Parts: sequence; structure tokens; C-alpha cells
Amino acid sequence: MPRLIVDAKPLKDSRNFRLLYFGQLVSLLGSNLTFVAVPYQVYQETHSSLWVGIASFVQLPFLIVGSLWGGAAGDRVDKRTILVVGSLVAALASAGLSLNALVHHNVLIALLSLAALSAGVAGFSAPIRMAAIPKLVAPEQLIAAYSLNQILVNVGTVIGAALGGVLLAAVGLTSCYLIDAVTFVILALFTSFMSPMKPSGEHVGIAMLRAIGDGFRYVRSNLVAQAVYVADLNAMVFGLPRALYPAMALTVYHGGPRTLGLLFAASGVGALVMAIFTGWIDRVRRQGRLIAIVIMAWGAAMALFGVVHVLWFGLACLAFAGATDVISTILRNTVLQNAITDEFRGRISSVQLAVVTGGPRLGDLESGVVANFTSIEFSIVSGGIACIAGVLALVKWRPGFWRDAVD
Repeated sequence: MPRLIVDAKPLKDSRNFRLLYFGQLVSLLGSNLTFVAVPYQVYQETHSSLWVGIASFVQLPFLIVGSLWGGAAGDRVDKRTILVVGSLVAALASAGLSLNALVHHNVLIALLSLAALSAGVAGFSAPIRMAAIPKLVAPEQLIAAYSLNQILVNVGTVIGAALGGVLLAAVGLTSCYLIDAVTFVILALFTSFMSPMKPSGEHVGIAMLRAIGDGFRYVRSNLVAQAVYVADLNAMVFGLPRALYPAMALTVYHGGPRTLGLLFAASGVGALVMAIFTGWIDRVRRQGRLIAIVIMAWGAAMALFGVVHVLWFGLACLAFAGATDVISTILRNTVLQNAITDEFRGRISSVQLAVVTGGPRLGDLESGVVANFTSIEFSIVSGGIACIAGVLALVKWRPGFWRDAVD
């Protein structure tokens, strides 16, 4: 059994990793309150899944620009300083959402603008945190560190999303956003106690836009990075019907905010359980093959979620999908970080973040548009099937991703 359990050694050995880890844990609990509150507020205002998808899609350019800028800045400036400032700006954005929700006739454009600002700040900070991990732990602890990070993310998802549903019903939108603002301040405090993380490499002296361009040129020359990004985009764009959760909760399952919270939390439950038992992953040799298999399993689970209109079955499908996503995420992060050099780590992490967080927002728009012109069920099922087809196309396009072993 011990060989199945995730290795906690990175937390024991690295003080800086501990500070980053537990600061993020607090912040993610708050962020997931907002993650549930924004689509709920949009759906309550518009009664449209299409608008929920649009609200998410509007955040995409801010997230991408923020992540690219943050990744380049993280390769040039002390990462600790940037993370502290980013956390404080994010706190201000969440406080703005709280004030907007407090107004009796809250303004939809203000909600979308503040959500977009939050996405941009999150995009700016996240690649810096991701790129910091290989510098905080020993190379042989990298898979363990990313596995622990998955536990962190999914604890935040499960508890934060479920609590978000409860708080929405009990105390309303304003309190959810305000709690999120406070957790960002706590994250800034934890980060300020970390040691400085100075940049290294010749890229420090070059212009920011040139640095970003160099990162994209590096991706174009790296076949492994391309395959990793395409695999993730395929799963998130077609196989994640997140924008339809409010409609599923309110019209298909005939529930309320608590049901919505359960839908957002369900994948995190499966992911959390799987993340705890990831000690075996570092023994996988054909990592690309396993990534492809678990993404196809994700697509199948999502298709079943759209077919059966029973809440417990839907939650089980989402939980299973979450478990497969943890395996994929850990392996994709490990394959990618092992395939790139340190001087590009921040910029490649920013591209990765744009893919990881931009894909779901494209998926929100895709599922919302398809549901608007067909039905909720058709959108979910067709997306799951398209996800499976996309993996098969990836394997044909990059056969080495399926065939080759990774030592």
C-alpha cells in the first residue's frame, strides 16, 4: 500500500514549497467560491447557458495575455515579489465583485469586467507558481510535488465548490466574493515569507515581447510540448460541459445552489481520491499512452453524464472523470517539464496555463452554443464523443506520443 500513496517528502524537505503549498490551499478555497458564484450569478441574471458560456469566454483573452506576460516576467524578475503583488491585485478584484453583488441592481457588464480582471491576474500568477516548483524541490521529487499539487487543487475544488453552494443559499453572493478577497490576502502573506526566487539565464536582459516570442518559437520546435497541449485542449474544449452545470442543476435535476455546488465539486472528489493514490505513476514508462487512454475515459464518462438524468449517477460520472484527469495532469506536467530547459520554464508554463485554463473557457462557449441550438443533453453527449475522436486523431498525428517510452 505505501507504494500507492503519494510521497509527501517535498513538503517535509522544502520550507518554500510548504509556504507556497499551504498559501495556495487557503486561496483555492476562496477562489472556488467565486468559481461557483460567477456562473450562478450570470445564469440568475440571464437564464441562459449561452450567456454563462459567453461570460467564461470573455475571460479567455485576459487570461492568455496575463499568463504569457506573467510567464515572461517570471523568467526575468524575482518570482516571490510578483506573486505577492499578483495576490493583492486579485484580492481587489474579488472585493469589486463583492461590491457589485451588494448593489440592488447589479450590473452584468461590471460582473463580466471584474471576472475578466480576476482571470487576467490569475493567469499572470499561475505560471510563475508552476515554474517555481522545479526550483523548490529536488528533481527526483518532481512527480511527487505535482501529485501533491493535484491534491491541493482538488481539496480546494471539493471543499470550496461545495461550500460555495451552501454559502450561496445561506448568505448570498456578496459573502462568497468577500471571503475570496480575504484568502488572497492570506496567500500574499504566506508568499512574502518565502525566500527570493531570482531569475537565471541570458533571457533576463532581453525585451519582454521578444522573450514571449522566443517562448512560442521554442514550443513550435518541441514536438512533446505540442502533443501535450493538443491532448489537453481536446479534453477541455469538447469534454468539459461546465457552462451547462447551472442549467443541469436548476432544470434537469430540479435543484438549486446546493445541487450546483455538488456538480462543481464532484470531479474534485474523484480527482482528490486519485491524487492520494498516485505513488504508482512514477513507474509508468509509456506516459503518453496512458495520457491518451485516460482522456478517452474522460470523454466516455462525460457522454454518460449527459445520457442519464439521475443526480447520483451524474455525480459519479463527474467524479470518475476527475480521477482520470488527475492522472493526465500529473503525467502531462511531468512530460512537459522534463522536455524543456530551465531558462524557458516560466514562458512554457505560461503557454501551458493558457491551454489548461483557456481550454475550459473555449469549452464553456462550445457547450453553451451547441446547447442553445440543440439541447443540454446533446451538447454534453456530442462533446464526450468528440473528445474520444480527438484523442484518436492525436495518436495518428503524433504516433510517437503513443508508442515511445519516457524514461
